[in-house]
Amino acid sequence: MTTDDLVTLLAEDGSPIGTAPRATVHTTDTPLHLAFSCYLTDGEGRLLMSRRALEKRTWPGVWTNSFCGHPRPEEDVTAAIARHARHELGLEVSDVRCVLPDFRYRAVDASGVVENEICPVYLATTTQEPAPNPDEVVEYRWVDARSAVQAVQTAPWALSPWMVEQVEQLVAGGFLGDGPPG
Repeated sequence: MTTDDLVTLLAEDGSPIGTAPRATVHTTDTPLHLAFSCYLTDGEGRLLMSRRALEKRTWPGVWTNSFCGHPRPEEDVTAAIARHARHELGLEVSDVRCVLPDFRYRAVDASGVVENEICPVYLATTTQEPAPNPDEVVEYRWVDARSAVQAVQTAPWALSPWMVEQVEQLVAGGFLGDGPPG
């Protein structure tokens, strides 16, 4: 079996314990596995938000961060981010940096499918306009970072649960919006 569509399974402490086909891990009993989230900005400081394709298995049609994915076993995460940016949005990225290395979440969507991931969060930049893959992204918007923060605060139900948690931590860390309060 090739590693092209495998995810890395993780122990509770985050250490790798094996692999599994990506198509089999998102169920009602999803094992802990490795993923990533990426927030893209452009030269004007705007943040790219995307709306998940209606055909997505989990959270179809929900607004979320720029893109997410799973690094292949033994794949450098920066390479995985570049691969997913090209596949999902038709973009090249630069200045990739990890800002929330220990982000972890578990969420259950309306159909009962569980997300259970250690999911480091990255910021990156692009100089290109997205050309979304319709199997991944149905719509996108460039927004001011403060608008994304306000959306999380006023309508969290309209956004992916991981984005809601991540934005709160990104603001607290001073990576988005006006930084931590006070």
